Amino acid sequence: MKRILVPTDFSTQAENALKVAAEIATKHDCEIYLLHSLDMPSQIRGVQNASAMTESIYFIKLAERNFEELLEKEYLGPIDVHEAIGHAEIYNDINEAVDAKKIDLIVMGSHGASGFKELFIGSNTEKVVRTAKVPVLVIKNDHSQLEINDFVFATDFSEESRWSLREAQKFAKVVGAKMHLLYVNTPAGFKTTEDANELMENFVRGIGAENSTLNIHNAFSVEKGILHFAKMKNAQLVGMSTHGRKGLAHFFNGSISEDLVNHANMPVITFRMQN
Repeated sequence: MKRILVPTDFSTQAENALKVAAEIATKHDCEIYLLHSLDMPSQIRGVQNASAMTESIYFIKLAERNFEELLEKEYLGPIDVHEAIGHAEIYNDINEAVDAKKIDLIVMGSHGASGFKELFIGSNTEKVVRTAKVPVLVIKNDHSQLEINDFVFATDFSEESRWSLREAQKFAKVVGAKMHLLYVNTPAGFKTTEDANELMENFVRGIGAENSTLNIHNAFSVEKGILHFAKMKNAQLVGMSTHGRKGLAHFFNGSISEDLVNHANMPVITFRMQN
């Protein structure tokens, strides 16, 4: 992992993500790419008259000034930081940057409970999660120091999740975390302990699951199971697979409940399934 992309709107939440990215970059000698997509009013996008051009220049100058202030932050230290201004929808700008700069990880901020809810139901962040080719780490709160010792990776242990598990393993190795692979057993798809164990063991066979554990947790919903298990393990990070076309609904078979939205205060990292 050498290149981290941090989209920013210069908000407090975006800076929370930048602080985490800086911590990772410092530990692993990474470069940071800061990306701001211009939030210009829709009525002046694509308009070529003088008034619209003046407003466009204003937004560009404002972004440049914000970048200058941000780059002076002490926590960035000697990190090699690059900044860029995008002119399309944020998720399109991000995907272009991922390809052009060979980005390994995206770190994004989330705006509280409502913002975290938007992560799963169609906001810009959800679109990034759904379309990004690289892992997306979503930061919800300010972390003075993010030490990831226990990493819960929730999956349905399907064959199409194997690639995302390998990517999760790579991330866990980089940050030095122990992985807890989790199958949430719900009434809707109940499996006996024997069947669930067989499913998990067959899933990891041949992949290698060093420094990891296999876990079954019974709950009324996947969301509650993830939260409760992560709390039991005192985990610092939760991870899951996503599907490029269906977003997180492919994994959760429905929308995310208010429990996950309101109580998942820890960072969440997503790994796109390979199509």
